[in-house]
Amino acid sequence: MEKVKLTLPTEDQIAWQNLDLGVFCHFGINTFCDQEWGEGKDSPQLFNPKELVAGQWVKLAKDAGFKYFILTAKHHDGFCLWPTATTDYSVKSSPWKDGKGDIVRECADACQKEGLHFGIYLSPWDRHEPCYSDIEAYDDFYSQQLTELMTQYGPLIEVWFDGAGSEGRKYNWERIVGIVKQYQPNAMIFNMGQPTIRWVGNEDGVAPYPCWNTESAAKISMFSNEKVAWLPGTPDWLPAECDVPIRKNHWFWHPNDEDSLLSMDELMHIYYHSVGHGTNLLLNISPDDRGLVPEVDAKRLLEFGAEIKRRFSNPLGKISGSGNEVVLELEKETSIDHILIMEDIAFGERVRKFEIEANVDGKWASIAAGTAIGHKFIKQVTPVKARELKLRILETVENPIIREFSCFNSEE
Repeated sequence: MEKVKLTLPTEDQIAWQNLDLGVFCHFGINTFCDQEWGEGKDSPQLFNPKELVAGQWVKLAKDAGFKYFILTAKHHDGFCLWPTATTDYSVKSSPWKDGKGDIVRECADACQKEGLHFGIYLSPWDRHEPCYSDIEAYDDFYSQQLTELMTQYGPLIEVWFDGAGSEGRKYNWERIVGIVKQYQPNAMIFNMGQPTIRWVGNEDGVAPYPCWNTESAAKISMFSNEKVAWLPGTPDWLPAECDVPIRKNHWFWHPNDEDSLLSMDELMHIYYHSVGHGTNLLLNISPDDRGLVPEVDAKRLLEFGAEIKRRFSNPLGKISGSGNEVVLELEKETSIDHILIMEDIAFGERVRKFEIEANVDGKWASIAAGTAIGHKFIKQVTPVKARELKLRILETVENPIIREFSCFNSEE
């Protein structure tokens, strides 16, 4: 057994990782312009979602089994979904609710009602704001926007800083992160400044395997070996989040785009390669120009949530334990096609190599193997009939502590 200094998560990081599933919601002026990245020149008069019900978006996430909800309060075009004091380029200059509406407020209230955690995306890059070219002036502007969002909408689970468009730009991240820590000390900070969670490195919703929960394992993207330059003090424990739109390559709603909706097989592939690789999955939905999630998208999200629940809510058996062998005995011999393992990450990622064996006709046979377990490891295996499974830890640092070792039959 190798002895090393283990990296450990905070309680807030553990609580966030235990959520597994979040809904991203891209909505804004782009929704009314059939575009992904607006230039900040579209008139606020275009923004008029006459049937908007933020409660529909949030309840949909809740009904599908998702645990947190993140709204694009301001995308790169600079249009704000709350009546900010910093600019007139916001909902207050739109015909929607005669300029008296606040979508951030409606989402925050809906999340509180439905028992979902609420998070906010605030793009650092702002293609509308004239002072963006003045670094100090824009830092003041952005800090005021962030302060409004951190202080007016209740507790937040996550603050999402998107790096897109900001390559080579220097922001005052010490100040920005300080605002989050002052007003939302329990919120996760996504991938910029001094993050507590990181981007997985692609927009396909899939994590590499192994996907270690450490800052030292983080790269700018899955397609580069370049390291990320975060502020000193960034924690060593830095779990990943996989973000992906439910319509291929489209974060905002576009008309006549239903063919790009991900299939159930594609969504399950994403689930196995995100949550099943120990990360959180942030799946994007896009309300349309009515202000409602389209029926086909809503139906697909509910189907996805129901399928996850069907496959993984009724284990054939489960056990916790510690040490190099954990044996799971079932009530009767039965067909097994999924394995789920979780380490107790409060004690760090200790397992470095493991094997799962099934007792078939009195003989132990290997059915799966891996390196990382971490928060969660899910493996679909060739169906095998057994009454007994064994988790064998082959390489470890310190004594392995297994929070859950369980198995499933997805056909039942």
